Amino acid sequence: MRFAPALIVRRFGLPHRRIPAMTRAGLPAAAGLSWVASATAAPASAGLGHGWQDALNSAGPQAAHIQDLWRLMLWMCSIVFALVLAAFLLALWRAPRSRPDTAPDLEAKQRPEAGIRRTVVTATVVSAALLFVLIVASVWTDRALARMSTSDALHIDVTAHQWWWELTYDDPDPSRQITTANEIHVPVGRPVLVTLHADDVIHSFWVPNLAGKKDLIPGRTSQMQFRADRAGVFRGQCAEFCGVQHAWMAFDVDAMPPADYEAWAAAQRQTPPAPSDPLLARGRQLFLSSTCVMCHNVAGTTASARKGPDLSHVGSRRTLAAGALPNDAGSLAAWIRDPQKIKPGNNMPAHDFAPDDMKALVAWLESLK
Repeated sequence: MRFAPALIVRRFGLPHRRIPAMTRAGLPAAAGLSWVASATAAPASAGLGHGWQDALNSAGPQAAHIQDLWRLMLWMCSIVFALVLAAFLLALWRAPRSRPDTAPDLEAKQRPEAGIRRTVVTATVVSAALLFVLIVASVWTDRALARMSTSDALHIDVTAHQWWWELTYDDPDPSRQITTANEIHVPVGRPVLVTLHADDVIHSFWVPNLAGKKDLIPGRTSQMQFRADRAGVFRGQCAEFCGVQHAWMAFDVDAMPPADYEAWAAAQRQTPPAPSDPLLARGRQLFLSSTCVMCHNVAGTTASARKGPDLSHVGSRRTLAAGALPNDAGSLAAWIRDPQKIKPGNNMPAHDFAPDDMKALVAWLESLK
């Protein structure tokens, strides 16, 4: 049961502090990778870059509608529960007491119970009326979610894989499209229209601070819209069990001021230049001569596969492996060396590079901003 706490933490999607220790175990300093051990000394959750997801801290109109409905249901159901509990206690208090020698009241069944009947009928009518109010409120909320204007919306295609998110920012000009992974950047105040696809099994897209859940079903296309009305980094999560690493299928939504978003988008459209530094050049050559090119794309190189995440600007991301690790040198090296130890069942094979080669490869990947 050595890893039982880790499994419990993963089950509920909480920041996992065992991963750095496991990473160090997988990359021993004795093998010449002491720089990796020191890089992973900090807890993984310290570098994740996002806060807790919170459905009661709405940052946009979609989440606000859902939050209002939740509050109405909470208060109404709490009042009903309190009244039922009070009636139960009152019934216990007023119930007749008897002893073993008390004679049976044979006329009890014959006495009228008009008051009790009225109470039951009134409670039934009130309960039905309250349920009707909740139905109306739910329908109104659903309509309100669909009424949000998508004029001048930012269009993003999201494809869910086991266990990561592929993101494509649509644009009429193909040269301006952006492909990235696991981090959604949006401008504050602008509607976002998300088109959802599933590559393998059913997933569910959920950013509780911004919107409700939407399932992604293989073979079907669905859409949802949201808008962030304040800047911040909001945690998203796959909300449909999709395999053993379901809890490690997270993503960030980074709501940015419009000017900052445009600067980010412009940087993402740039092709990373060929490195002049010998260490980075060696890392690039190692990447292009390895099996990495069979799954990943890096703009400006011969690597153009689409099986795994696009790595053209991987160095600019906050996390690795869909929120499982902070994006730093040690975590990146650990992920390349033995991804199955960190995220069992993922499709990435292990790569046993020599220490100096690993250092060069990680340095080049980190330079892809």
